[in-house]
Amino acid sequence: MENAAPRSEFMATYDSPHPLYAMAISSAHTHSRTFPNRIALGSFIEQCTNRVDIVSFDPDSLSIQTHPSLSFDHPYPPTKLMFNPDALSSLRNSSDILASSGDYLRLWQVGDSSIEPLSVLNNSKTSEFCAPLTSFDWNEVEPKRIGTSSIDTTCTIWDIEKSVVETQFIAHDKEVYDIAWGEARVFASVSADGSVRIFDLRDKEHSTIIYESPQPDTPLLRLAWNKQDLRYMATILMDSNKVVILDIRSPSVPVAELERHHSSVNAIAWAPRSCRHICSAGDDKQALIWELPMVAGPNGIDPMSMYSAAHEINQLQWSAAQPDWIALAFSNKMQLLKV
Repeated sequence: MENAAPRSEFMATYDSPHPLYAMAISSAHTHSRTFPNRIALGSFIEQCTNRVDIVSFDPDSLSIQTHPSLSFDHPYPPTKLMFNPDALSSLRNSSDILASSGDYLRLWQVGDSSIEPLSVLNNSKTSEFCAPLTSFDWNEVEPKRIGTSSIDTTCTIWDIEKSVVETQFIAHDKEVYDIAWGEARVFASVSADGSVRIFDLRDKEHSTIIYESPQPDTPLLRLAWNKQDLRYMATILMDSNKVVILDIRSPSVPVAELERHHSSVNAIAWAPRSCRHICSAGDDKQALIWELPMVAGPNGIDPMSMYSAAHEINQLQWSAAQPDWIALAFSNKMQLLKV
């Protein structure tokens, strides 16, 4: 296994004035010719007013440039950030779109020198209270769709071009913590009820449970669907050092469990251009890259490479726009590592 304090030519670091959590990398076909490799960073401050900063990364010079005109206040810490997928959307005109979740789903238009709020999507039936959104996912095949997950047990599918709810599912018995699209009309979610469920927009009466926590009511926190091979997805359990790899053709029994972290795993991301590689990061300050074998041996699977950070790693991104780089967030730093 390759241990890692990567050399400086394989690493770039950005120091934020705030603790960081949410993170997004712009798509490969961004509209910005001036700053093509944009990264949005959300603060994690325990008060209402938070910040989103947009920086740009030059992989040739390994420099990260700040853009004060593209920083903006955000109500509460954003639970997730995403730039619009590659596919063109009628919303975009000549700008990129950034989505954020927190109290509501919000869309922002990102120009080269300014950022403007586009819409606030709120499905609450009462104006006084809202159920916070834990996560969302942007549909890459039909980018007019964004699916959100909420602590009120629901998943909501938005048509963002019309700013209307397409449909809403009571998805789980408890809070829904993450959502991921597989196909144009198929998504999956994970919940505090300990289950992974798959939903099809064409059959709203049914869902398929493909995994349940071995310990009853152990929440599942994150879900990553392998876009290079849709048979596979990965999830993590609360306060667990395991990454659970699932094959949707074989419900209930994981095809692999990755157990080399020394404390809780916080984030997972499949490689954007390989169906057999996945990265995980956690409270042990380590980011591990795994190559999944065709058949797991009796002693489990060892990671193929490891990187040690200075603090617990809260978030990671492995973007198709920058497939040779993994972005990590820990404490007030965002670090880009060449893989």
